[in-house]
Amino acid sequence: MPHDLPSAAQLVESVREWLEKDVLTSTTGRVQFHSRVAINVLAIVERELSLGVQQAVDHRERLALLGFTNDAELASAIRSGDMDERFQEVVDLVRASVLDKLAVANPAYVAAPTSNE
Repeated sequence: MPHDLPSAAQLVESVREWLEKDVLTSTTGRVQFHSRVAINVLAIVERELSLGVQQAVDHRERLALLGFTNDAELASAIRSGDMDERFQEVVDLVRASVLDKLAVANPAYVAAPTSNE
């Protein structure tokens, strides 16, 4: 690693914890609200640092299974109708991508039951 400790993830975690334990509990109103927003942003950054590399690998592998190297190629094929015969495979890829994004943005949404279940 080119950088010494603490890592970016550790720095983000430290700031988030400070906001949660010290700032949030000693503020009210607007400052407390903005502290909550900052805590949520830092939690997203933490999850992206933790999950993002593997999610990118997984996404590339899913695209490759359909014969594409990027989302733009897939989107073009969908628009042109070239993927109509592989509809379920496309749905599975898009669903996996959305679940990966939710795992970073708000994992509670991934765990929430849907009306389709």
